[in-house]
Amino acid sequence: MSLLQSFQAYPAFFVTAVVVLSLAIGSFLNVVIHRLPKMLERQWREELAELNAQETAPAPRYNLVLPRSQCPGCGHPITALENIPLVSYLVLGGKCAACKTAISPRYPVVEALTGAVSGYIAWRYGVSWHTLAALVFVWAMIALAFIDLDTFYLPDDITLPLVWAGLIVNMGGVFVDLESAVIGAVAGYLALWAVFWSYKLVTGKDGMGYGDFKLFALLGAWLGWQILPLILLLASLVGAIVGLSFIWLKGRDRRLPIPFGPFLCAAGWLAMLWGEEMLGLYLTFAQMTV
Repeated sequence: MSLLQSFQAYPAFFVTAVVVLSLAIGSFLNVVIHRLPKMLERQWREELAELNAQETAPAPRYNLVLPRSQCPGCGHPITALENIPLVSYLVLGGKCAACKTAISPRYPVVEALTGAVSGYIAWRYGVSWHTLAALVFVWAMIALAFIDLDTFYLPDDITLPLVWAGLIVNMGGVFVDLESAVIGAVAGYLALWAVFWSYKLVTGKDGMGYGDFKLFALLGAWLGWQILPLILLLASLVGAIVGLSFIWLKGRDRRLPIPFGPFLCAAGWLAMLWGEEMLGLYLTFAQMTV
């Protein structure tokens, strides 16, 4: 019996395998979340120096692989045994093995979230292309959400390839038909573009970043234009609740910006899994209130 046949015969085995793999993916996503913005910043500085004809000293190699992960407090290299998803954090008590500097709980949170969401997807869709596509989609959403939380930036290096990936996935009708995906990509971008300029004309301020346009286009390319109003409604509703909660409970200055990308990512994931059910409930409620 092949591995694929084993997965099909024993769904629990398949879900377990996906969870284990996704915990490792979550560990890698932590690297992407931390390093990709720094890599892009380095790239921009080098390009600016080149445009200004400035000579710069060669910088040490810095990418998603090198240098090896290390403690930000003492520089202790993280060994393989200290980098086992979730387990190492618990065994080390959330502290560096060398200097006992606290390790951010962000790392196990991202790993656990990735594993839990991926396991649910595997359980729901089983051994199928739908599962593979949904996993790629949700991993990208997790990376984008946390990068935006940290930097207020949604990297084109993730959003633009995922727009094309969504269109390619839907050539086979995995989530929606190709026509809905193409219209979704265009409508997603233009919808937030129109909101951005309307807000700017009225207030003279930027209400969101251009990365949000591309992220919404990404969601349209993967999930189709029909689901975009629901995603925008969910993201706006959750964003408003979170923003008001920060103001009331923590005294946050209401003038301080809150990134919109994480709410779009969360709403996109919810719409991917339960979009049809939520639309059905909404239509039923609307008919009852008429």
